[in-house]
Amino acid sequence: MKIESTAFTQADVENFEAELRDHERMAMADRLENVSRRLETIGPRIVAGHGDESWSDHELLAHIAVVSKFYGVIVHKISSGQMTELDLLSYVNLRDVVGEQMAETEPADLLRAALADQARTAKLLRGMDDAALRRRATLTTGGTISAEHVARLPLINHLESHVEQLERSLG
Repeated sequence: MKIESTAFTQADVENFEAELRDHERMAMADRLENVSRRLETIGPRIVAGHGDESWSDHELLAHIAVVSKFYGVIVHKISSGQMTELDLLSYVNLRDVVGEQMAETEPADLLRAALADQARTAKLLRGMDDAALRRRATLTTGGTISAEHVARLPLINHLESHVEQLERSLG
């Protein structure tokens, strides 16, 4: 095997890392599209109704629709530089109020909205550059958060978790 690293410059290392981040960005878009396909498959089986102690499938779908919109917009705003400061707790509280209202929407409409928002964010991920993905907003509680972090954990991982929940519930 030929050893190449001895000739690497700092620019080579940075370019290599950028290539890896591009690969990861595409993998995140793939994951989002995959969870959308899974939701599209099971979503039509969800019937309207509310749960007593825990969320019904309908209420969970409403939450998925809100999460899809909410975090997709935050990814867009941070990555485009439109959002430079974020009060995450206030947004989460607002998200839950909107989710409660959305639970009054028919499941088919919730499904359409969630899938459209997920497709929009997947397209955004596929089209953004490395700098946009790494762009950060300052949290009002201290620290910063990147567009990549929001896409990976609060959006994609969160959606995967809830779609798995629906899959178990619906059999």
